[in-house]
Amino acid sequence: MASSAVVIWLHGLGDSGPANYGLKSFFTAKFMNNVKWLFPSAPTQRVTANYGALMPSWFDVAELPISAQSPEMEAGVMKAVNSVHAMIDKEVTAGVSPDKIFVCGFSQGGALSLASALLYPEKLAGAAVFSGWVPLNPEFISKIPAKAKLTPILWCHGMSDNVVDFKAGQAGPPLLEHAGVGCEFKAYPGLGHSIDGDELSHLQEWFGLRLGALPDA
Repeated sequence: MASSAVVIWLHGLGDSGPANYGLKSFFTAKFMNNVKWLFPSAPTQRVTANYGALMPSWFDVAELPISAQSPEMEAGVMKAVNSVHAMIDKEVTAGVSPDKIFVCGFSQGGALSLASALLYPEKLAGAAVFSGWVPLNPEFISKIPAKAKLTPILWCHGMSDNVVDFKAGQAGPPLLEHAGVGCEFKAYPGLGHSIDGDELSHLQEWFGLRLGALPDA
């Protein structure tokens, strides 16, 4: 049976795809039974923010913690975006409509999810950003394809995050809205740099809305 939808989950800095497999167990609604999950792993490369140490990383990061003023390493981000686009294209070639493909991620993976969705030439089912930031300079909004502006964005961020500052996350949605991109931003008081059950429950509801599932499905 063909998948009803695909979720590409992008992990955070220093993590791996297989280490995130357990996330699937939180999504117990019936409509999720036929959803295909992909958990790719980032390549190993040197990370400036960690004194040049080698680790799994989608792109280089200049400093930690990340603030709204942190410099962006755009060349590396764009290379990573192209890699995610290749994953999306593979699913499209296999017969999945782009508007049934979600790109989601945590921290660095959330930042990459956002950039990948907004620079893809077609409308996707959605992009979900957890504890992420805009990893490109503001001028990138002029490069967002018209169809990509229709991709819905969910952005969740803990207000006690000490790795990706809450203000760095907060700065994203107004920029997107200025570009004509719809973004739902949810702040979680007391939550640090992690994902909790409340966020995942909301993500499942959000998936359901995007896929036209009934509330009890």
